[in-house]
Amino acid sequence: MSAVLPSYCIAEAICEPTLADHAEADLRRMHEAAQEALKCQRVLKKVGLNLVGELLKGQGEFLEFNHFPDGDVYDRDTGSQYYYHAHRGSGEHGHFHVFHRPPEDNRPGELADPTHLVAISMDAWGEPIGLFTTNRWVTGETWRNAADTLALARAFELDHAWPSWPVNRWVSAMIVAFYPYLEVLIEHRDREIAVLEQSGIQDVHENRAFEVIGQLPISLPGWEKRLAARLK
Repeated sequence: MSAVLPSYCIAEAICEPTLADHAEADLRRMHEAAQEALKCQRVLKKVGLNLVGELLKGQGEFLEFNHFPDGDVYDRDTGSQYYYHAHRGSGEHGHFHVFHRPPEDNRPGELADPTHLVAISMDAWGEPIGLFTTNRWVTGETWRNAADTLALARAFELDHAWPSWPVNRWVSAMIVAFYPYLEVLIEHRDREIAVLEQSGIQDVHENRAFEVIGQLPISLPGWEKRLAARLK
């Protein structure tokens, strides 16, 4: 059974996304990605594995806050990046932090510093149970507004097999499948930060009192069924 994670908000509640405003082509792309993510979980489960166990295989002792794998997973061609770690508790085993590095306009062939797209909470059975956004200090990212961050999410893709082909395919598919959740969470993140700044709090992005900005629980099988029903 998946754990139920708490939701976080400063000024307003976060509502689950609707699909009414999404074009059929986007819905189809999201549905195919959800099916792909489920397939990655299924082929691992058939041999007694799960996503987290597969990623941690051969990585040594699992210590809180350490990045797994060591050095992160990074696709230089696409600018996509992620790592897994644990430290929160709150009903989760750990979470993936997912980033994208856009090309630098003034340095052809070079990539900018990473921007955090979303974190994916995992339970003790290696199943995804939630998505959440964080304040800038948490990951040391280059902060970009919601529109620019969502544009980077659309470009996310891992196109290599290290350290695990199914885990890399799964992370890529999750960003596509749950794009409407990213829209809700990242736009909510910007509104929450604006509320804090308008309240007179100084240097909000570096304030350790504000770590997780917003969070929503997810069900990958449930979302796949919802997308399928919408397409029908």
